[in-house]
Amino acid sequence: MSNRAQVMDWPLQTDDTRSLALWSAAEIAAATGGVASGDFLISNVATDSREVIEGGLFVAMRGEAMDGHKFIPAAFERGAAAAIVEHPVDVPHVLVKDSFAALQALAAAARARIGSETKVIGVTGSVGKTSVKEAIFGALDRSSMGRAHRSVKSYNNHVGVPLSLSRMPAQSRFAIFEMGMNHAGEIAGLTTQVRPHVAVITNIAPAHIENLGSEEAIADAKAEIFDGVVEGGTAVIPADSPHFERLRDAAMLRGLRVVSFGRGRHADVRLLDALAAPSYDGRAGGSLVTADMGDVRLCYTVAADGEHWVTNSLAVMAAVRAVGGDLGAAGLALAEMPGMAGRGARVDITVADGGIAHLIDESYNANPASMRSTLAVLGHTHARRRIAVLGAMKELGDFGPGLHAALVDPVRTAEADFVLLVGAEMTPLAEELGKLPKSALGKSMAIAHCQNTDEARKILADYGLATGDAILVKGSNSVGLGALVASLAAK
Repeated sequence: MSNRAQVMDWPLQTDDTRSLALWSAAEIAAATGGVASGDFLISNVATDSREVIEGGLFVAMRGEAMDGHKFIPAAFERGAAAAIVEHPVDVPHVLVKDSFAALQALAAAARARIGSETKVIGVTGSVGKTSVKEAIFGALDRSSMGRAHRSVKSYNNHVGVPLSLSRMPAQSRFAIFEMGMNHAGEIAGLTTQVRPHVAVITNIAPAHIENLGSEEAIADAKAEIFDGVVEGGTAVIPADSPHFERLRDAAMLRGLRVVSFGRGRHADVRLLDALAAPSYDGRAGGSLVTADMGDVRLCYTVAADGEHWVTNSLAVMAAVRAVGGDLGAAGLALAEMPGMAGRGARVDITVADGGIAHLIDESYNANPASMRSTLAVLGHTHARRRIAVLGAMKELGDFGPGLHAALVDPVRTAEADFVLLVGAEMTPLAEELGKLPKSALGKSMAIAHCQNTDEARKILADYGLATGDAILVKGSNSVGLGALVASLAAK
């Protein structure tokens, strides 16, 4: 039977008789122990009134600085069908004692109601967890004909995870959730809500080292994701990490099957070869990857540029296979996956001379590992001039000066023509860059250092972008370089 015939003759599944609505009023009341004001059906869940969509449920929560109940009118103006509230209101609602506890209860009900055949994947790591989560989703959504669910954006904290769970349709065949942390113990609380069949750790790097004190402590905090894995589950871990054995032992202690990925000969999903396609006019060339999975070899294309994406793809393949997914669909998803806003998106911008320059948007986050990876991408990008706008890396504590200064080598290797550093934490790097000798051709790297995004915008304007330039913008989200990207992209 042809593919078209199979689609036309798509059989009715036993669970297709379940309601297409995400939640009913009765189901929400039963899950939360609340009282519904009447009958209604819900298509989505939001805790931010700005994210409410038509037919959605708005969870009005009280925070330290803001009371969500004040935004109930705004939520209904955007099309909310009902709200979870802590006091009676004159709109459809479910009345509960504690809205945040109700959200957690709704999340637990969502996790409990999916079928036994539904496979759940949890993803964490110091770098790349959002991108890997999106790639796994793309693979499984394709092969399941739209019946995969995932946490959107970077909803990976104590609110984002239960929110993402509460949005999971009962008909889901696969679900992928991202889990993040700033302190030890946080992932342990999240993974017990998700209860994944497969737990993926992308890598270990000194992100949040200010709070945790060492990379070993970071590895232990990430390994908390294994605590919630269901019996007989799988841990997918980086074989090339110096903390591989620490992660492996933590997974085995919990009785999990361990699947490692990387370049090392001991890796279960091992990179055999990766050929980088050239980048032209600032556009990513991607990579052609050959990987050995033990009993099968795969050859596929990764659209996103950089060696870090080659490694990411191995983690994706390991996770997809662990849940019985289609590896062919995974290859297609990796070949077609575009760069994400703030995480590698490529944007053409019009410059003063009327031509086009190319912006690499990495403005959402930064730590030493991701800085090195994206500077390498810039270095391999064909361009008239290479410009690096680098914002401070946050949450590094006493390690910060040394880790910022250590970026001198990846910046030098990237052969940037102009480096614009943003934030006081970048002072050690500015000092190290100032010590670099001129190249053999007498060419020197132009360097500027400023304190904030407004100053960076002016300096970049004075420098003058021109046709064929490639501009990398990367920094921790709190630096605010996303505003610089937005102003450049608006052109």
